[in-house]
Amino acid sequence: MREETKKFVEREKVIAIVRGIDAKECLRVADALYEGGIRMMEITFNQKKPDSFKETACAIAEIAKKYGEKMLAGAGTVTTPELVELAASAGARYIISPDVNVDVIHKTRELGLVSMPGAMTPTEIMTAHHAGADYVKLFPTANFGVPYVKAISAPISHVKLLAVGGINEENIADYLKAGMVGAGVGGNLVNKKYIENGEFDKITETARKLIAAVKNVEKELS
Repeated sequence: MREETKKFVEREKVIAIVRGIDAKECLRVADALYEGGIRMMEITFNQKKPDSFKETACAIAEIAKKYGEKMLAGAGTVTTPELVELAASAGARYIISPDVNVDVIHKTRELGLVSMPGAMTPTEIMTAHHAGADYVKLFPTANFGVPYVKAISAPISHVKLLAVGGINEENIADYLKAGMVGAGVGGNLVNKKYIENGEFDKITETARKLIAAVKNVEKELS
């Protein structure tokens, strides 16, 4: 399953980050994203509200049940091995963390899931890589920009990086051209105001723009 998930990630490239959205709305968001061409969702755990963890897991389970292999659900802001287990039991296919927690990476691999810890410096990136991370989430990417990505990628080009933080339809192409294998897109795509207003069509429209940008890069690089 891990290898299939990795192939899926590198083919689809865009992970929609669903943060701070009521679990009850996650399925409607998933429908809007899917219509726009997005095939991966990260449902994040709210670390300020541990009592909401099970509800988040239920949201992951609902998406996994409805979409199966058509849209892969993952868990975000996973900070402990226990949360990895909860996410895995819900059907998450990949685990995304804000930091490099070796115990989380090991548990992720142990359970047959794909590991995507967050890092910023070369030391953090290599620590994650040596611990078994499949991808390293460079966060916050846009704060440092393409020059930083190119500078750190030169000596560690064997590590697969994901761009997360400030990524949108206007700049995603720049990071893919710089060698990053994919990107996570949060508030620029899963906009809370759109959801509050029931404007799910705007999420779909933004998703289409992102996917179009990705496809254009693929044509240029092919």
